[in-house]
Amino acid sequence: MAASTPTVKPEADVANKPQLVHHTITSTKSSAVTGKLEADVEIKASPEQFHDMIANKPHHLNRTCDDKIQGCDLHEGEWGKVGTIINWSYVLDGKAKQTKEIIEAVDPVKNLIVFKVIEGDLMEEYKSFLLSIQVSPKSEGNGSVVHLTLDYEKLHQGIDHPQTMLQFMKDVFIGIDAHLTKPN
Repeated sequence: MAASTPTVKPEADVANKPQLVHHTITSTKSSAVTGKLEADVEIKASPEQFHDMIANKPHHLNRTCDDKIQGCDLHEGEWGKVGTIINWSYVLDGKAKQTKEIIEAVDPVKNLIVFKVIEGDLMEEYKSFLLSIQVSPKSEGNGSVVHLTLDYEKLHQGIDHPQTMLQFMKDVFIGIDAHLTKPN
């Protein structure tokens, strides 16, 4: 398994998003069809605030970044509980998309949640797709670091690694942070 060195990926609009201090992308790919992409995004919100929004109030995300998240509906279960199934409507690369995810793990102490995609547009290209989101306090100063991990298996070698989904999620995190930290 080869791992690439973490790199800071510059963003053209970083100046317009002061809550984003930096983000790091680490790409570990074990084969041509399986892979793992990771990214860290520094935010101003506390780990608890951010985790609560992702785990317990995902149906509010369309209010934080309506250009990306169009809707989030509870299909089965309770918000923030393992086994809950959630339907998402979102826009990726200018196209309306749908996905259905099941919550595989939740740890409020570690501010961790893991979603497994079970249906929808992503399953047209991926045999399996997991999203892990863990929020930790920054080691120095205020704020937090959101660590995103995408673990996936592509249907075949001709499918791209999900870099656009990684960027999409980072942009959503920035929108959530802006919403959580905006002055009243």
